[in-house]
Amino acid sequence: MPSMDESWQMRNGMEIPNRSVLAAMTNKQSHGDGRLSDDEIGFLLRRAKGGFGIITTAASHVQKSGQGWEGEFGVWSDHHLPGLTDLAMNLKKYDSRSFVQIFHGGMRAPSSLTGQQPCSASENFISENEGHSRALTIEEVEETIRDFIDAAKRCESAGFDGVELHGAHGYLIAQFLGTNTNRRIDRFGGTVEERCEFLLTIIRGIRAVVRPDFAIMVRLSPVSNEIGITLEETKQVIALLIEEDIDAVHISCWDVFDVQDNGKTVTHEICSTFSDSIPIVSTGSVWTADDAQFVLDEGAQAVGVARVALPHPDWPSLVANGNSLSRPPFSPEELLQADLSPVFVDYMRRWKGFVTDGR
Repeated sequence: MPSMDESWQMRNGMEIPNRSVLAAMTNKQSHGDGRLSDDEIGFLLRRAKGGFGIITTAASHVQKSGQGWEGEFGVWSDHHLPGLTDLAMNLKKYDSRSFVQIFHGGMRAPSSLTGQQPCSASENFISENEGHSRALTIEEVEETIRDFIDAAKRCESAGFDGVELHGAHGYLIAQFLGTNTNRRIDRFGGTVEERCEFLLTIIRGIRAVVRPDFAIMVRLSPVSNEIGITLEETKQVIALLIEEDIDAVHISCWDVFDVQDNGKTVTHEICSTFSDSIPIVSTGSVWTADDAQFVLDEGAQAVGVARVALPHPDWPSLVANGNSLSRPPFSPEELLQADLSPVFVDYMRRWKGFVTDGR
């Protein structure tokens, strides 16, 4: 079985120096106009210095109307390029490969931030306060696809190694994939293949304008009862993705140890079918070296982590050497020393039991 410190390759031949992936994580550290802040850049550089094989940025919106939360950095305008270029160039000082996670919040882009009614694949109830999303017109769907493509090209121009298309966690791409949120009767709704058309068209458009060595990774939630995504349909989506010119699939499991009715984990279910065809990254509740090895033994090519990388920016070397790792709660001082800004630490106070003076 592979070990965490072994290298691996994406489908385009990109060499990843080890099997640790810093997964995208909301941190709210950047500027109101979508420009990257020094705090967000510093946070990511510290994890690159810590040895992660892949550094993935927090989700970055491809349209101004797609913003999901305060302090989110954007990729929807050329005025974001100086910050993106600064981050990409500084990441090249380390051995990590750099990916920008690009997305659109869809019905999860609150009107309080965007000043617009949230949009989605279809009209969907959001909440009592927010009301309903409106369905995107066919022209707006095509415009959003173009904006994803432009955002990816912007990331390539800035010097990143690739993009991760965020098709997980109930955001717009997932809203197109889900049966509960996509009831369209045009070419972007209907069967699994038709609900996948939005994502597939984005991929084809990006691949047409970027270099062959610029990587495309797709992140998916394998199961989402809220959106209407089943494991069997996710397998059908991955089968369709394998036919496209993408380089890896990232499955967001929430808890990699949960088992299905057949006693198998989601990671095992997906990797046993697809890992010979495309590299699979699996993420969810990994903390220790044993946790990470479990994911590799289930068939994944790499292991994604988020929360453990906050107090432990050197996580890759710690797990490779078998070190024991402290667990929450962490003091604000510990997190500040690990290059989280006061804004990020305050955000983490919302996570139950994570910060000593938080929830």
